[in-house]
Amino acid sequence: MASLRLAVSHRPALPLPTPHSHLRRRHLPLPPSPNSLSLAVPISPRLCPATRRHLLPLLASASAAQAASPSPKPAAEAAGGAKPLPLLASLAAGLAVCFLVPRPAEVTPQAWQLLSIFLSTIAGLVLGPLPVGAWAFLGLTATVATRTLPFAAAFGAFTNEVIWLIVISFFFARGFVKTGLGDRVATYFVKWLGRSTLGLSYGLAISEVFIAPAMPSTTARAGGVFLPIVKSLSLSSGSKPNDPSAKKLGAYLVQSQLQASGNSSALFLTAAAQNLLCLKLAEEVGVKIGNPWITWFKVASLPALVGLLVTPYLLYKIFPPEIKDTPEAPALAAQRLKNMGPVTRNEWVMIGTMLLAVSLWIFGDTIGVSSVVAAMIGLSILLLLGVLNWDDCLNEKSAWDTLAWFAILVGMAGQLTNVGIVSWMSNCVAKVLQSFSLSWPAAFGVLQASYFFIHYLFASQTAHVGALYSAFLAMHLAAGVPAVLSALALAYNANLFGSLTHFSSGQSALYFGAGYVDLPDVFKLGFTTAAINAVIWGVVGAFWWKFLGLY
Repeated sequence: MASLRLAVSHRPALPLPTPHSHLRRRHLPLPPSPNSLSLAVPISPRLCPATRRHLLPLLASASAAQAASPSPKPAAEAAGGAKPLPLLASLAAGLAVCFLVPRPAEVTPQAWQLLSIFLSTIAGLVLGPLPVGAWAFLGLTATVATRTLPFAAAFGAFTNEVIWLIVISFFFARGFVKTGLGDRVATYFVKWLGRSTLGLSYGLAISEVFIAPAMPSTTARAGGVFLPIVKSLSLSSGSKPNDPSAKKLGAYLVQSQLQASGNSSALFLTAAAQNLLCLKLAEEVGVKIGNPWITWFKVASLPALVGLLVTPYLLYKIFPPEIKDTPEAPALAAQRLKNMGPVTRNEWVMIGTMLLAVSLWIFGDTIGVSSVVAAMIGLSILLLLGVLNWDDCLNEKSAWDTLAWFAILVGMAGQLTNVGIVSWMSNCVAKVLQSFSLSWPAAFGVLQASYFFIHYLFASQTAHVGALYSAFLAMHLAAGVPAVLSALALAYNANLFGSLTHFSSGQSALYFGAGYVDLPDVFKLGFTTAAINAVIWGVVGAFWWKFLGLY
């Protein structure tokens, strides 16, 4: 029995489902069973041969007995379908606009009807009567069934290059997790910088900067790389989740990594899915950014790097850990690297493929290779060389879910622009701002702050971007704000507001779910760090962007 307990205790834990399903961790598939208990579990190879010989007949006889016994009646299934109150509220939002709000003379009936459906769709994303993908599909169905849009126009965004680039980015993230490459890179930085708690937080933040451009999902980096390392380090220091000891080390490391991730994601165009979406939406509004990867990095570089340097230190002061020194962390990291062994063939393939993909993302415009083609080449290499297989891609449900609802939102947003709704809204807001005699810098500040803090209503960065980015960009342009500055500043904000609350993003939900930070602290630190980032990006960014000639 001792051998059995030892084997069971070493079996890898199955991952819990993440709140936004942005990341599916690799796990051992268990066969489905109609009964509440199945004995058809694999026997651990760690069991000694003698124990295995005795255990096999026992399991066989138990399975036979289970098969012979009458099957219990299945438990009543939980009620499915839409949640009534959120459903009614979501529908009411669109119906009120359609039938109760007078239609402006300059807006066509078709455009007003599309706006009503879009508002109901956005209300449903906030209130959640159904999962995001299901609710977006209902919105798509409404546009076709009411003949607001023809079928081809409603489904047009499913061929959008940026959306497929985002889908492929999920597969790249799975490759990092599957090969263990992201874990190895982060562990090296812990080994080099982890002698103090502050050094440990900087090591984790810097390692995310190195991983981010080739792992285009902040949530995947959090769940697949950094949260497991933070939990391991915290537990080894006696800092336990949902316990008074959480503030010894774990609470600080969780918040430091979460808040720093916003700047890491803002630094590179390919560091987060919403970045790519922002530039696509900007192009539809008429703002095209040349050499996007280089331009994005150049404009973000100084404020993002200052934010990365300042954030861990300020959190160290306002949310201090009880443990200041972590002399055991480098030794633990060294042991972890030793257990990993030498860099595997698949890790080398992953490194080479990501270097190729990032190089093509940077220089693709020069040689005529688009970003999505570069990503397709990278994924093809990973499939050909066996780093990923097609089942890995099929099991990445969050990628296919994102394809569905992203395409629907982007398609609706694009059609709102085509039928004139976005220009009408932006002109209305511009007139209001002009009535207050606001200069374009003042209007820029008001609109950016509004766009940022509206995120308290959203549970997804990408949903926020899909719903509001185009409209806010058009408002900036109507208020006289320089076009490229408007487009990029809104896009950077889409990364920074991801840590406002415990539901602001997939990574926020993951870090909060670790159990190290109390909910009041999440809101307090989220707002405080938002204010810090506003000062950094507003002051440092203003000087830097003036130097670059953006205004």
